[in-house]
Amino acid sequence: MDKAALVGAPCIGLNDSGGARIQEGVESLAGYAEIFQRNVDSSGVIPQISLVMGPCAGGAVYSPALTDFVFMVQDSSYMFVTGPEVVKTVTNEEVTKEQLGGAKMHSEVSGVCHKVFQNDIEAIASTRKLLSFLPQNSREKRAHKPWTEYDRANQSSTELLNNVVPHDPNKPYDMLVVIKGVSDRNQFYEIMPSFAKNMLTGFAEVEGRVVGVVANQPQVLAGCLDIDSSVKAARFIRFCDAFQVPIVTFTDVPGFLPGTD
Repeated sequence: MDKAALVGAPCIGLNDSGGARIQEGVESLAGYAEIFQRNVDSSGVIPQISLVMGPCAGGAVYSPALTDFVFMVQDSSYMFVTGPEVVKTVTNEEVTKEQLGGAKMHSEVSGVCHKVFQNDIEAIASTRKLLSFLPQNSREKRAHKPWTEYDRANQSSTELLNNVVPHDPNKPYDMLVVIKGVSDRNQFYEIMPSFAKNMLTGFAEVEGRVVGVVANQPQVLAGCLDIDSSVKAARFIRFCDAFQVPIVTFTDVPGFLPGTD
């Protein structure tokens, strides 16, 4: 981690760990504190990506939760402070690994996980895809890809974009169609697709240049803002700001969701 920060290279963690050894007492916790300190010092300086490749507990998930992106694998990745057995001992609550810290829970409820995959190979391939959008560090911008006539010819037609937004303001439409319509090769790398679905965040390329995309999704809650969607957008915008990634915003929002919640 020190070397990655020194040379300005992304730091990728592959995690499959039971956490600290209780036998080592406070020294093991001090060791984790050293790791957390480096997570914090590297935040906004180099991209940090964590892949949770198996059951992880305690310190082995505190650190990934501090990184920029967390990827999990369905039915084999778990993140929890303490396992189901400890929870049962302390609170008498019976809970499964999946309910306590499974990929579905963290991607849909807690928002700790940014993407879920069917297997390890998919997770690693998607990490490579994500790295293709990111600069090496906060001081250098990612070089943009050359934009060719072939790319221009294969863009979505303006006809599609002209007709995607309905005349009736009460009728929903899919904002993903709009985003892909203005992106190179109609590709959009979505971040946190299962969490706060009324807000869309992710990376795309426009004429070979990487942009961060923030957009309301009219198909979910009419694109309304609530706490989760606001936090999701804010986290993504802070990342883009730290790494000099321009942000494109698509706004179609009736406002903030009212109510006591």
